[in-house]
Amino acid sequence: MFKWIKNIGPGTLVAAAFIGPGTVTLCTLAGARFGFTLLWAMALSIFATIILQEMAARLGIITKNDLAAVIKEKIANPFLNKLAIFLILGAIVIGNTAYEAGNISGAVLGLNAIIGTSLTAFYPLLVGAIAFGLLSFGNYKILERSLIGLVILMSLSFILSALITKPNIVSLLKGLIIPTIPEKSTLIIIGIIGTTVVPYNLFLHASLVNEKWNKISDLPCARKDLVASIVLGGIISCAIMIAAASISGEEIQNVLDLAKGLEPLYGKAAKLFLGTGLFAAGITSAITAPLASAYVARSCFGWDPSLKSIKFKLVWISILILGILFSSLDFKPITIISFAQITNGLLLPIVAIFLLWIVNKKEVLGDFKNTFIQNMFSIIIILITIILGLKGILNAF
Repeated sequence: MFKWIKNIGPGTLVAAAFIGPGTVTLCTLAGARFGFTLLWAMALSIFATIILQEMAARLGIITKNDLAAVIKEKIANPFLNKLAIFLILGAIVIGNTAYEAGNISGAVLGLNAIIGTSLTAFYPLLVGAIAFGLLSFGNYKILERSLIGLVILMSLSFILSALITKPNIVSLLKGLIIPTIPEKSTLIIIGIIGTTVVPYNLFLHASLVNEKWNKISDLPCARKDLVASIVLGGIISCAIMIAAASISGEEIQNVLDLAKGLEPLYGKAAKLFLGTGLFAAGITSAITAPLASAYVARSCFGWDPSLKSIKFKLVWISILILGILFSSLDFKPITIISFAQITNGLLLPIVAIFLLWIVNKKEVLGDFKNTFIQNMFSIIIILITIILGLKGILNAF
């Protein structure tokens, strides 16, 4: 058990990244409107995430390099090389700036539930200060342990919220195993998959595995860490849907509405659990989004690999400040959010295709290149991401 806990690492950061306020709100809406019937979509999302993130982790450990750097190295045509780097850099950095405002706003909602709304104007600065403090250490182990603690806190909050609703186990298992698409649920299903299979996580994971492990023999540890962390993330997401399913016929817009709905039955404890979980979700995503952007920028421009590099810090500081600004002003940057949706829709299948192409190159991974089964699952996932991308673009307009 001690050895397993010691090897927990980058996978937890990936799980922390995809369980942000957007995922929390979306799972709340899914559970409130459709009960347990969409749990299968989350199970599918977790499977897809494990397949893609395993390829990214394998690439990072075997090549001792990150995804952006390998893409940059392997595209020989100068024009295509610069185009690929421009698309990756633009989508990740600018897109994450838009998402950062949502992450901080989500953490603020959590504080509103826990502490109250009297100091709401100062909460974005408080959340930003916490994220800044954790990121400014420039020490991977400190960052990793902090996020593991927050993920555990988030897990307990949402799982306890689900347990107090006393769900029907038979209905729960039916929703988890049997795919059904209720009327008007298509966009929710797309959203569940889209918020779990996050493009920037592929770059983040390929970079972080080298902070934790540096030998090929460490690959099994990386895989165990990934599977355990992503499955835990899936359990948290499912717990939110299960808790929301207990409120039938009530209009739910966000997770705090879910807390209000549970209060008559479970008192203030429900609001505390949900507020704490939302705060932890916001903080973890507020840390990982700027961090991923800094890693991508570092790879694209060939900067100093140290987390303490001034240029590396300037990237994540800039994104964090913009997120605080948009959240503080209650500014809804429609244009930026639309751009983020478009770039996310375009980037996910493009990155997945690049990743599949690279992990099938023997000169890159040698005997660790993809197997037939891995390629088959990857192709299915890429087809799904293409559909998601097209839907995301259409939704943005």
